Amino acid sequence: MALSVGSPAPNFTVKDTNGNSVSLSDFAGKTVVLYFYPKDDTPGCTKEACSFRDSYAEYQGKDIVVLGVSMDDEASHQKFTEKFNLPFPLLADVDGTLTKAYDVDGGGYSKRVTYVIDGNGTISQVYTSVKTDTHASDILAALGV
Repeated sequence: MALSVGSPAPNFTVKDTNGNSVSLSDFAGKTVVLYFYPKDDTPGCTKEACSFRDSYAEYQGKDIVVLGVSMDDEASHQKFTEKFNLPFPLLADVDGTLTKAYDVDGGGYSKRVTYVIDGNGTISQVYTSVKTDTHASDILAALGV
């Protein structure tokens, strides 16, 4: 069961697409859209990533950080990012620590769940049912931007 609205978001430090360490605390004061997805370069996951890519300028203009998370490794994330020109980091949760902390473990993959985390580190929205091709714009609408 996903974490609930009003809960503190678990902090984390993992590697991103380029091997840089990324922590939730790096984005204090900003809204973070942390979206978990099962696997790089699969149909639903590609639609979801491309929806964020296509709406990315709107997110940047509102000081909202987008982070994708799966249990794929950095090399897989690099290929996925290059193939679809993704402008945001993907986090490599290869050991599943982040997936487990956010209670989205599907048994060897991350379930498709998105958390919106406010600038104070509190979960403000949880999406457990995602329409992959419009997910990014659906979140923007829910945030009122």
